[in-house]
Amino acid sequence: MSSDQAINSASSTDIFSSAFMIPNVGAPFIIGLAVGYFAKKMLKVALFMGGAAVVLLFVSEYYGIVSVSEAHLQNAASAATEAAQQSGNFLIDRLSNITSKGVSGAAGFYAGLKMG
Repeated sequence: MSSDQAINSASSTDIFSSAFMIPNVGAPFIIGLAVGYFAKKMLKVALFMGGAAVVLLFVSEYYGIVSVSEAHLQNAASAATEAAQQSGNFLIDRLSNITSKGVSGAAGFYAGLKMG
């Protein structure tokens, strides 16, 4: 009977068991994967919309409706880049808090970015 207890106690502390791996590694990875995939798709949509806005500005400038300053356009692009970078850093920090190590959530996020 003591050998059964030794086996049961060893399996309860086994870090490679499914009882440990799924909630501590698998779920945060899947959450990170979903967030990374969504972030990349939303970045593509934002770039599409931003590109469409810039093209409309150029067309409007061509027909004399508005005047576009290159300095203002570059400042707007810099501000958008900074906002995207801050958003990405926020997501990585938040995903790192899901698990004690934060590695699986962040790895899932990068995998989702790669897939998206």
